[in-house]
Amino acid sequence: MQLIDIEQAKASLNDLLDAAVRGQEIILTRDAQPIAKIVPFTQERLRPRFGSARGRIHVAEDFDAPLADFDEYTR
Repeated sequence: MQLIDIEQAKASLNDLLDAAVRGQEIILTRDAQPIAKIVPFTQERLRPRFGSARGRIHVAEDFDAPLADFDEYTR
């Protein structure tokens, strides 16, 4: 974890962002008081829960029956 004054951070923002991508946390300060934190962004991958759509999907009884509109194409 690095403590960086906001004025210094303005001059070296690209370097601070590169450090955050590498996993470092940077605390921005003003008058020696912490005001913000730059941390790496990680997107949590959600795992599918099997059975979570149970009861929400309905398949009609005639789902695989031939369509009347296509009778001439099936002859």
